[in-house]
Amino acid sequence: MLMDSRGVAFTAANQAAVDAFDKAVEAYLRFGRDTGDRLRQVAAVDPDMPMAHVLRGYFFHLMGNAALQPRARRALETAEAASARLLPRERMHLAALAAWCDGDLWRTVGILEELLIDHPRDVLALKIAHFIHFYTGEVQHHRDSVARVLYAWDESVPGYGFVLGMRAFGLEEAGEYVEAERLGRIAVGMAPADAWAGHAVAHVMEMQGRHREGIAWIAAHEADWEQANNFAYHLWWHQSLYHLALEQHDAVLDLYDRRVRADLSDDYLDIANATSLLLRLDMRGVDVGDRWIELADKARTRIHDHIFPFIDAHFMMPLAATGDRARCEDFMVSMRGWADAHREASMSPIVNEVGLPLSEAVYAYGTGDYGAVVDLLMPVRYRIQRVGGSHAQRDVFQQMLIESALRAGRAPIARALLTERRATKPFSPAAWKNYARALDSLGDADGAAEARREAEALLAA
Repeated sequence: MLMDSRGVAFTAANQAAVDAFDKAVEAYLRFGRDTGDRLRQVAAVDPDMPMAHVLRGYFFHLMGNAALQPRARRALETAEAASARLLPRERMHLAALAAWCDGDLWRTVGILEELLIDHPRDVLALKIAHFIHFYTGEVQHHRDSVARVLYAWDESVPGYGFVLGMRAFGLEEAGEYVEAERLGRIAVGMAPADAWAGHAVAHVMEMQGRHREGIAWIAAHEADWEQANNFAYHLWWHQSLYHLALEQHDAVLDLYDRRVRADLSDDYLDIANATSLLLRLDMRGVDVGDRWIELADKARTRIHDHIFPFIDAHFMMPLAATGDRARCEDFMVSMRGWADAHREASMSPIVNEVGLPLSEAVYAYGTGDYGAVVDLLMPVRYRIQRVGGSHAQRDVFQQMLIESALRAGRAPIARALLTERRATKPFSPAAWKNYARALDSLGDADGAAEARREAEALLAA
């Protein structure tokens, strides 16, 4: 029986194919730029290896581009042609990919979680489940999925560091920051190139307001991520958030040009990094020049994708910011049409209940209809988690709500939201400054002055 380095059995022509597949999965786990090359090396030694075709299908879905979905189905069909000789675990992977091709993410992740009960060292199943839990906003599942398999892993099992990195990020999203940072640092120590584990630690520092530590953390590991794919740009996005919190706007713009938007791609994560960063700068009154324009050009080609509502909202940002009302309207019509035509898809109810008002609010903000932003977001603000993404990523929508309340003259709402935000982010100079703006509008000059002093003290610390 042919097995990978963790003792998981595979159907393949020879051990060389399994070894090559193992290396492809390892490259995927570390976000390596060589992942595609590694997968092609599998085909070179065994062009018919079923799990290689399944992995290719997974990759086409992971890219978050509707144009690639037919290629995912073709990969599925190629793998299905070999189904008579598949092992039961491989059949489950095939069923998971088939469910994903049908838009049934709940079935996809359910199959993977069932698979992991009997095969806890199937790190590919674990990572794909980790991804889906993340983009469906299932925080507890995201945390606990990894916890369920830890009994089968230790330092003697290849890839253990990657599993700890996944566990660290799940813990961070669940608010368990101390353990998340501990495991994240252990994971980075075991595999310095593990960008996901390094990213988990970066998230902890963001959520705890440790901005200067965060800048140092990213800088200290920059060389380790030189071989990472475009996920490295997301780490520079995190560094930009630290500088933004410290009001170092020139540093943010420099990072945007040199790192965050170094590759003018239409990859959904690259677009989300860039658009959400520009929107944060806009809300602080920073002139971003013509940087929105190329992003809007990319977004116009993706208005009918509707992979995840999280992505939709970020594609809407540059269209709204550049005043392209026609494309914004087309986008909203397309979202509604997609949800209506795909009622069986897992994302359809989330699009209807949260995705649509969220994208409408982004559109309204771009047109200056700030009262509409408040009216759209207040009823769904505690459900925005369902669109997926991280707390740090989704925070842009909370900031947009607060800024809109201030600009719309809805000072009582702004004060209430900012009182809440000061409680959750007492380390945020921006929260204190915005609280001062709200108090000014309400005639509380003394309270506003005290809030500004608190903000300055935080910036000087």
